[in-house]
Amino acid sequence: MSQDARFEDGADRPLHLLALGEDDLAVISALTQDAVLPVTEMRWDRRGRRFAMLLNRFRWEDRATADRRDRPYQRVQSVLTVEDVLGVAVQGVDRSDSELVLSLLSVGFEPGAEGTGRVLLTLAGDGALAIDVECLEVTLHDVTQPYEAPSGRAPRHPEG
Repeated sequence: MSQDARFEDGADRPLHLLALGEDDLAVISALTQDAVLPVTEMRWDRRGRRFAMLLNRFRWEDRATADRRDRPYQRVQSVLTVEDVLGVAVQGVDRSDSELVLSLLSVGFEPGAEGTGRVLLTLAGDGALAIDVECLEVTLHDVTQPYEAPSGRAPRHPEG
């Protein structure tokens, strides 16, 4: 006997998001908050004008379901890509330390003249990347199955 699909059944599908404006980028920023990545998992393809990073992203979109079902929180590997890149500047990150693990706090955008601008990736510990772009086009794609968060906890940001 077949059963109708439920809304919850779609919750475990991989994310495939595109941001062409600041409101869209705010969604991607919220979903990538507290993602971690080795410093070695960032690439700028100058010829292709593309910057990409492989993130281990906390699945914020699944947190309420995990709480409700009393099951472990999850992470998933995702690729965050910035298109039409003109230049990349890095601050507060020792790229020569191949063991360094970065934590992404936010993804923002500073508009420039005639559609250009700067995508800002703010990292924990005063690190940042400034990616100059011809236009805003950022994608987020989950590329693996979710896995249990190694810490077993949701990231926290205590105030003050």
